[in-house]
Amino acid sequence: MDFEALVKHISTIQSTLQAQAAHAVNLALTARNWLMGCYIVEFEQNGEDRAAYGEQLLKKLEQRLNVKGLNERRFREFRRLYLVYPQLKEPIAQYILAGSEIRHTLSAEFTDPIRHTVSAELQSVNNQPSEWNTQADRLFERLPYSHLKFISKIENPVKRAFYEMEAIRGCWSARELERQINSLYYERSGLSKNKEALSALVQRQAMPLQPKDIINTPVTLEFLGLNDRALVTENDLEQSILDNLQRFLLEMGHGFCFEARQKRILIDGDYFFVDLVFYHRILKCHVIVELKIDKFRHEYASQLNLYLNYFKAEVMQPDDNPPVGILLCTEKGDTLVKYATAGLDPNIFVQKYMIELPTEEEIKKFISTANY
Repeated sequence: MDFEALVKHISTIQSTLQAQAAHAVNLALTARNWLMGCYIVEFEQNGEDRAAYGEQLLKKLEQRLNVKGLNERRFREFRRLYLVYPQLKEPIAQYILAGSEIRHTLSAEFTDPIRHTVSAELQSVNNQPSEWNTQADRLFERLPYSHLKFISKIENPVKRAFYEMEAIRGCWSARELERQINSLYYERSGLSKNKEALSALVQRQAMPLQPKDIINTPVTLEFLGLNDRALVTENDLEQSILDNLQRFLLEMGHGFCFEARQKRILIDGDYFFVDLVFYHRILKCHVIVELKIDKFRHEYASQLNLYLNYFKAEVMQPDDNPPVGILLCTEKGDTLVKYATAGLDPNIFVQKYMIELPTEEEIKKFISTANY
């Protein structure tokens, strides 16, 4: 063995066992979510005291459990997963039986055949032709929960099977799967005269699934009990810039109160992270700071505008003034900024950092003269 062989062996060990660890976590997560959905449906249909909870069941369950990541929205996702994929019963039961430690800690209800009862309005979804049912063990072994969550929203069984097949074949990441669904890949495939050529093109351009894609998701990290900070992945440059920027704004004083860093917000099931959030106690408004480690692009203004609208609707109190957004980039073109921000929230401030970092007086003047 020479040095290059040693490097190759260690790299192989690292990548292989990292992938195994990610796969093991995903199997446990999928099994947990499916089983929770199973028990929720069972209670809704056969629970002795189900009438006492009615439509408030999931909310009451969230309040009683008080576990991070287990909320009403997630419970709805788990219930849908169970109803759309009843065939996962067998591989999940086998998975549980295979782990002696798991089996001994669970009641006999988990190891006995899991009953499958479906509400009348969803019978049509599950009574699909068997040829459109992807093999259960392939679904469980090959598609992470992040993928099943997206695909289970699709009502058409043929369309659902199509994305299952393509995601498995291409080993897509969840982001790639979402992108293909949003780009109407299924519909484009139906219109295409050469479906194989289109599929080959899509697979060549697709973003492949990596172990970090399975592990570094909000649902998985909450499942593992990790904190919010672990949800953010940043390179050393961005981390350093954010550290310096935070100190800079904190030193401004006179009303600036630091509120959050990498504040996580949820919109339509997607997580977004706001770099820095301050509250100005004199001007009575939030100050949202977004940092980009490249030159200004028009979508950055749209992103900041999204955050401002979110804060107006979800965070701003009746006696607050509208929030102010500060977007810092390495370079900016005045004309592009002008066109990109036209028609957006007037309280968006775009500036260069490092070389032309806005002074304390410039930012104070901008905020104090903002048109509320």
